Amino acid sequence: MPARPIAASAPDLLSRIRIVLVQPQGAANIGAAARAMKNMGLRDMALVGTSRRRVAAAAMTAVRAVDILDGARRVRSIADAIADCNLVVGTSGQGGVYRAEPETPDEIAHDLLEVARAGRIAILFGPEHHGLTRDDLRFCHRLICIDSAAECPSINLAQAVLLVCYELRRHAFDRIPVGVAHPPARADELQRLEREMKGALLEVGFLNPQNPDRILSVLRRMLGRAVVRPFEAQVMLSLARRMRWSASAAAAAKEAGLRVERAGEPAVDEPAANG
Repeated sequence: MPARPIAASAPDLLSRIRIVLVQPQGAANIGAAARAMKNMGLRDMALVGTSRRRVAAAAMTAVRAVDILDGARRVRSIADAIADCNLVVGTSGQGGVYRAEPETPDEIAHDLLEVARAGRIAILFGPEHHGLTRDDLRFCHRLICIDSAAECPSINLAQAVLLVCYELRRHAFDRIPVGVAHPPARADELQRLEREMKGALLEVGFLNPQNPDRILSVLRRMLGRAVVRPFEAQVMLSLARRMRWSASAAAAAKEAGLRVERAGEPAVDEPAANG
């Protein structure tokens, strides 16, 4: 039976989007980010690696958004901040192999709101002085980049939060997306899948052991765009485990002196195609 389309108001959609500040350095930026969120109708804030004292000092710039600070979850790691989320999006103003295919807030907003109909979104913002690190980006399925002038490309943390939240609000109220009641897989489920896939692809020789993350980052982006459902994640997890079992069985057979067919070779009882 097909899933039933579900209705969600714009405030409902925005309430399912979490703004995660990773090790923010300035209390003023934390408060201003909370104010930017409340301006745009978002309320779910998470602070990674932030002291209670710094959060208290942030009230000076939060103005009428102190309630956002009071309700913010303070956690030790990104994994804790995103565990119950279904899609994780990073923000970055830098280029490079691990920051490929970034999207603007306008380009990505519709897709995020689609996921928010039945799941939760986390949007990560890095520290003011260097942004999200390569390790931080390993948690992210998609990437946002805000276009800026070459002579001054760096954008203030709170301003970046405001720009992203504005686009989400604009799209939410402009045209509420039509979706179905299929909650996507959570971030922790996708991380477990990625670990199993990494192990399987290493064992079958698909990944370069010296630099496996280059291809894994492509896989991560694919999973983010596909919006994987829990059952689909389980199927892929079983596939990865079967690949690892097959690779182990092939290695054992080779050690025993048995011939192991390589991909593309005909099976022992299958004659090669003529011509």
